[in-house]
Amino acid sequence: MLGTQFTQGSPNWLDLGSPDTEAAAAFYGAVFGWGFRSAGPEAGGYGFFQQDGRTVGALGPLDEGARSAWTVYFQTPDADATQKAAEAAGGKVRVEAFDVMDAGRMACLTDPAGAEFAVWQPGSVKGLERTSAPHTLLWAELHVPDPESTLAFYRTLFGWRWASMDAPGMTYRVLSTAEGDQEDASFGGVAEAQEGMTPSWVPYFAVEDADAIADATRGSGGSVLMPPADIPDVGRIAWLADPFDAIFAVLKPAPRG
Repeated sequence: MLGTQFTQGSPNWLDLGSPDTEAAAAFYGAVFGWGFRSAGPEAGGYGFFQQDGRTVGALGPLDEGARSAWTVYFQTPDADATQKAAEAAGGKVRVEAFDVMDAGRMACLTDPAGAEFAVWQPGSVKGLERTSAPHTLLWAELHVPDPESTLAFYRTLFGWRWASMDAPGMTYRVLSTAEGDQEDASFGGVAEAQEGMTPSWVPYFAVEDADAIADATRGSGGSVLMPPADIPDVGRIAWLADPFDAIFAVLKPAPRG
């Protein structure tokens, strides 16, 4: 279960790059009920998605030539050291480590399979203020052609553990941080990318009604990539995209036995 007491390697931030931040804020407001608060004139259009005044994600303008996408950030005590470790392990540095005012220090990286992610070294901003509640980040899922070799890269960076489980048509690997009970410390998973799929991290948001969210997505100008479907022992899942083709997923978790 993803919480907000972040440790080494846990997802601790999430943001969306969009070509039209005003339209994106309106879309996610309609689908999830989020508000949007600007980080101020010095932030270049960046701001925060909020639920009841608590930050659940962020939104900013796209870098030139980039595609609209959600980026998952993972906690590190030293962004510079993680950047160096990523390069040494076969990853790429898209944006070198830099300070975000007094909020923290970050670097934007790409794993050897081509999936983009970022790391966040907390300063005054520790991370997301609400997770695992309805309409907040619940799970982070990596899709790559060769899960085992890519996981070796992330283990070098964060010390992640994983447990394999059988899923329809594939082996699914449940990820946990290096510390604590492995099940309690789980935060995401890894699946083999389907043919034609770009290697990527996909955020899952908790919902109480996946069908209603799929309908709201379609009605607000987004698209339904995978209609809501029940996954045994997991819950009801749908894959969606916003009007600018940024992919996200929703999950209504199955009742815990």
